[in-house]
Amino acid sequence: MKLTSLLLASLLSAGSLAAQSSGKTHLKVGDVAPAFTLPSTTGKPVSLADLRGKTVVLAFFPAAFTGGCTKEVQAYQEHLTKFREAGAEVFLVSTDNLPTLQHWAGEIGASYAMLSDFMRKASRDYGVLIEERGIASRTTFVIDGEGRIQHIEEGSAAIDPTGALNACTRLKKS
Repeated sequence: MKLTSLLLASLLSAGSLAAQSSGKTHLKVGDVAPAFTLPSTTGKPVSLADLRGKTVVLAFFPAAFTGGCTKEVQAYQEHLTKFREAGAEVFLVSTDNLPTLQHWAGEIGASYAMLSDFMRKASRDYGVLIEERGIASRTTFVIDGEGRIQHIEEGSAAIDPTGALNACTRLKKS
């Protein structure tokens, strides 16, 4: 019981600190997205190189089992059909370990892959790692089929996937 309380307090603290951090990435629209290969909740590693030719939504979030992150994950689930209609692949990424993400994805009914950046390389490469906390700041990237970043949304605005969905829809029309 005591361990559960400490874990919960730690997760809640991480979530609130991530919300307070500016989490500004160094990447800009038009930049080539950094390559990554990460383990996923589906059991199959996901690599940006394997997604060439597809629009990719890469949404970094601070920590599983926290309020804002739960809201974000559920919002992506609600809009998943629209993302797929726009030809986009959706991936949510955190620095949580894979078993934590698998449990959480099952608990909240996420039917898309969540990626574990437990080693923090992708978070660091994308400029979203809050080093002192070891978590990613909430940042969403929309990457086109050529591997270029076409949309970036940061902070609490990234909880709502509408901006990413609009970017995916624009890319499909172009």
